[in-house]
Formats: sequence, structure tokens, C-alpha cells
Amino acid sequence: MRRFLLLVALTLLPAWAAAVGGDRLPAVAVAALPIEARHTLDLIKRGGPFPYPRDGVVFGNFEHRLPAQARGYYHEYTVPTPGKRGRGARRIVAGAGAGRDARTAGEAYYSDDHYRSFRRIVE
Repeated sequence: MRRFLLLVALTLLPAWAAAVGGDRLPAVAVAALPIEARHTLDLIKRGGPFPYPRDGVVFGNFEHRLPAQARGYYHEYTVPTPGKRGRGARRIVAGAGAGRDARTAGEAYYSDDHYRSFRRIVE
């Protein structure tokens, strides 16, 4: 029985830690973001148009680095990287309510290393 409980605890621990620790992500002020990220945030709030075909697709949060939410809650958007061809590594992942249909912006997270780390964007 102890082994079973230990196995269950070890299996659920990463998701629990992400759900609890999501608010503990480092923060970054909008003003401290690169200009390209601020532009992408404006596009998200306006609902587009987006320059990349993959902008707005569902972000799966498979690594559990963001707070746990139902599938479809998070969407990813490209932040252009000067001097890079293609999409580069910078992204904004926005929670539901960040688009034009919301009265207030939902939460958003910035990654400059292709989802290895995130910072919560604060206004």
C-alpha cells in the first residue's frame, strides 16, 4: 500500500507543483518586454491579424510550467526575433480572456527560450 501511495504521489506531484507554483513564476513588466513582444501583446488584445500561421494555436502546457488549466485554455503567439529567419524561440502564451472578446486582458506569459522558462507578464 505504501508503494502504491508513493507511486501516486510521485505521479501527481509535477502537476500539483505547477498548479500551486504557477503564481510563483517570475514576473516581467510590459514595459520591460522587447518591443516585438509588446506589439504581439497588442495584436492579441485586438484579436489579430497575426503574421504567423501558427499564432493562436492551442498551447498544450505538456511540461506543466504554467498553472494547470483545461486543454484549450492557453494559446501561443510568436514574438519575432530580429535577425532570425522563421519564428525564432520567443513566444507569448495567453490564457483565456486575453483576446478582443474580453473586457480585461487574461493572464499572459513570455518565453524567450522556446518554453523552457516563462515569466508572467504584468501590466
